[in-house]
Amino acid sequence: MEETKMIKVYIMGKEHEVPEGLTIMKAIEYAGYKIVRGAGCRAGFCGACATVYRKANDYKLRVALACQTVAEDGMYLTEIPFVPANKAIYDIEKVTPKANIILQHYPEVARCVACNTCTKSCPQDLKVMDYIQAMKRGDIAKAAELSFDCVQCGLCAARCPAEIVHYHAAQLARRIYGKYIAKPSPNLEKRIKEIEEGKYDEEIKKLKQMPLEEMKKKYMEQQKNAEKERD
Repeated sequence: MEETKMIKVYIMGKEHEVPEGLTIMKAIEYAGYKIVRGAGCRAGFCGACATVYRKANDYKLRVALACQTVAEDGMYLTEIPFVPANKAIYDIEKVTPKANIILQHYPEVARCVACNTCTKSCPQDLKVMDYIQAMKRGDIAKAAELSFDCVQCGLCAARCPAEIVHYHAAQLARRIYGKYIAKPSPNLEKRIKEIEEGKYDEEIKKLKQMPLEEMKKKYMEQQKNAEKERD
């Protein structure tokens, strides 16, 4: 039997040995730490496990999601429960969809120097800088479209030299777009009615009883079909 290769990592400044090939999250838990905050789905893409790390002999601070990044020998790790970024307080019922509304609530957006650090930091490969530029132009619809898949992990804000809170500003853009700009969807109204009438009760029951691996396979097939339709 081949012996498991161990690597050294430093968690909150303390040295630990963990098996090679573990994700950062699994390495932290293997070392004996109990993650009660800063973790969500653990196997999907919820954006909860933001992590700051530094590689061996490298001065650069990096950020990533702990569930999808593999630990490396000599890596220094710091798990953060959330990104402490300020969020504007507003009543969406009183917000109007005018061009400069996002800048009114997040004036730091105007400080963007187009360095693209935010885009490089995004674990979803979203065009973060592009949607910030759309906000500066007052194009709320474009900002909402480009940020649609954001999971609010906050890594863009953690790396931004202009201290922009990209993900909070994008959430406001999507809320404004959904409430004031997007046209009502007749298909959505139809689907809600079908759900209320119990049309999908049997299918939902089957999904709840489905084995995990079969459900994963079904989900991946659905994602591939959706991508084909978009292309």
